[in-house]
Amino acid sequence: MATVEELKTQLDSAGVSTCIASYVDMHGISKSKFVPMSHFDQMMGGSEMFTGAALDGVPQEIHDEEVACLPDPGAAMILPWQPDVALIPSDLWCAGAPFEACSRNILGRQVARAADMGFTMNLGMEAEFFVFREAHEPRGAEAGRDPVSPKQHLEKPAYDTARLLDNLPWLSELVDAMNTLGWDVYSFDHEDGIGQVEIDFAYADVKTMADRFVFLRLMASAIAGKHDAYASFMPKPFGERTGSGAHFNMSLADANTGANLFKSDDDPRGCGLSKLGYQFLAGILRHLPAIMATVAPQVNSYKRLVKQGSMSGFTWAPIFACYGNNNRTNAMRIPKGGGRVELRAADSACNPYLGAAMCLAAGLSGIQDDLDPGEPNTDNMYLTTQEELERRNISVLPRTLDEAVTAFEADPLSKAVFGDAMFDAWIRYKRDEWLSYLNHVSDWERERYLRFF
Repeated sequence: MATVEELKTQLDSAGVSTCIASYVDMHGISKSKFVPMSHFDQMMGGSEMFTGAALDGVPQEIHDEEVACLPDPGAAMILPWQPDVALIPSDLWCAGAPFEACSRNILGRQVARAADMGFTMNLGMEAEFFVFREAHEPRGAEAGRDPVSPKQHLEKPAYDTARLLDNLPWLSELVDAMNTLGWDVYSFDHEDGIGQVEIDFAYADVKTMADRFVFLRLMASAIAGKHDAYASFMPKPFGERTGSGAHFNMSLADANTGANLFKSDDDPRGCGLSKLGYQFLAGILRHLPAIMATVAPQVNSYKRLVKQGSMSGFTWAPIFACYGNNNRTNAMRIPKGGGRVELRAADSACNPYLGAAMCLAAGLSGIQDDLDPGEPNTDNMYLTTQEELERRNISVLPRTLDEAVTAFEADPLSKAVFGDAMFDAWIRYKRDEWLSYLNHVSDWERERYLRFF
């Protein structure tokens, strides 16, 4: 963990002239002030102030004392595409104390709770997103041609070599940038959507991973822009194609030794997961409806979480609150080899600090309450009958943002994690978002009803 002086020396040696004191709004979008290196010391001491009332989900009134950015010296990242600039993830403070409603502080409180129990949470996030040309074809043709690759429509473009090669000019630059930062990209591929890619990189402690995912969205957009394209983290751009997940791969480690506490070589259920891992998983399942409001936070998120929709074949997205082994039809999966649990409902639009905070809090409650999730589901859950679901006590995940926010509001865990101000702000904003969507008149409605009679 770098000290302020060590970071200053590092940035000076690298030729950095400008620092970004960065935090996020409720959406997980970077907000900041840019500070010349000549004012580095003041910035690191909290000199940069912000009016929370000007931002989504920084719940303040216009007359309240401003929040201050306190950069984390151990989290700084030099921009690979603009190496004279460094971004430093920050915590917000107010009136001399941590600001309760800051997303990074919300996660930090759960990290501290885990540490008190002797745990460190590790998190890996699978980055899926679309990249489109700025001057792409008319909307009606987007689903039939890759907006970056000139190749014709493929019914199943997943893992297509030629399409990935067409995307390499921007994609290899992004992968190189990630590796320059030490993120250890170990694979990337073309996904099942048109113009969709997935990049897999090494896990890290939960706060570091949240910092990196926020930075990745910023970096992908910047690098795609250099190639006359743009990165989209919209969960479901096309109804007939799969959407973009950001699967949470979670484990707990011993806070002293770093040993993986979810790994087991003698799991009687055959999934390679320890009792502690099953307790953690059971806690997430218990609170999953509420968690959904944070890991799938947009109206569009719930158009990804369908079995089939308007596409042929299954979506591969979860629709039931259940777990299984390597079986991808469960919301919670224990990947082959065990040692971690994967939440497949999380999507690319999530605020990773808030989603991870809810998951960690739920998992720790499962440990404290000694929960057990029952036996794993190893069959195709998409084909399970309603009677069988009821027999196994398996519920359907929220089908809309409105249902998810209702579940979030009803679960006491939500306010305990978010704090009063952010809890109220989140519900208020998401209710307004849902109402705005309901009041919008869509193309589908006009096409269906304009000349209905």
